[in-house]
Amino acid sequence: MKRILLILAVFAALFATRAVAADLSAFADPQQLPAWAKPMYFDILTWLDENSQDHMSPVGMFMAADWVVKGVMLSLAFASVVTWVIFIGKMASLMLARLSMTLNYRRLDKLATLSLGDQPRLRGVVGRMAKAARKERDASETVKATNVGGIKERVSAVLVRIEAGSARRMSSGTSILANIGSTAPFVGLFGTVWGIMNSFISIAESQTTNLAVVAPGIAEALLATAIGLVAAIPAVIFYNVITRSLSGYKVMLGDASSLVERTLSRDLDSAAPAVQQTQSEPAMPHNAAITAAE
Repeated sequence: MKRILLILAVFAALFATRAVAADLSAFADPQQLPAWAKPMYFDILTWLDENSQDHMSPVGMFMAADWVVKGVMLSLAFASVVTWVIFIGKMASLMLARLSMTLNYRRLDKLATLSLGDQPRLRGVVGRMAKAARKERDASETVKATNVGGIKERVSAVLVRIEAGSARRMSSGTSILANIGSTAPFVGLFGTVWGIMNSFISIAESQTTNLAVVAPGIAEALLATAIGLVAAIPAVIFYNVITRSLSGYKVMLGDASSLVERTLSRDLDSAAPAVQQTQSEPAMPHNAAITAAE
């Protein structure tokens, strides 16, 4: 579903940007804009007009390029924006998640028990782990389960699933960076090949090999490769940075799960000391029990 939405967003951005490039006046009526936006609007129009007249500027090369090359450039520019948005959002999410986990880890370590009592509730992943462990402990008490090892095994299985789910949710979206980093150079190369092909076609039609005629088309084609590299290089760097941060986050998840298991074990040991002592004492012989009763 996310990929479908991303593809639709790409086509929408291509259509909107092409409409702006074709006729900016049809895209927005200056008279309907707020007063503070009108100077910005006319400044953008002036900047586009000045740069579009210069055929060697990036805007001029974009406006003079073929529609296929324009589509490649716009898709790569959109991919670059998506890369930065994912990186900023994912790093902010990781920072907040690690901060929350650190605070709740210290709180649980200080409480040294899973019982609620009058203590403040745990939040985030640590809170979900503690709630799951407490729920399994209460369910075992309801069915009168006396096997402490079985309780710990069931809680450990639940904590493993919570840990895996949290890591999976936090890593969602990083595959988009990997895809952009691996495909953007080739998409840019496709635009370059298409632009150079058009340049050679124009050479054949004009029947001249003058460099002044050939250079603009080749420059427009090479601009697609440059934009592809601009999109791919940050995507690869950001993917590696996020992957290292996710590795540290998974280690913190393991530490939190271990703390919940230790706290549960402590609660179980302190809740039933008499039962364990009774089970460890040897049974009194029948004759000895009669003598003691007499």
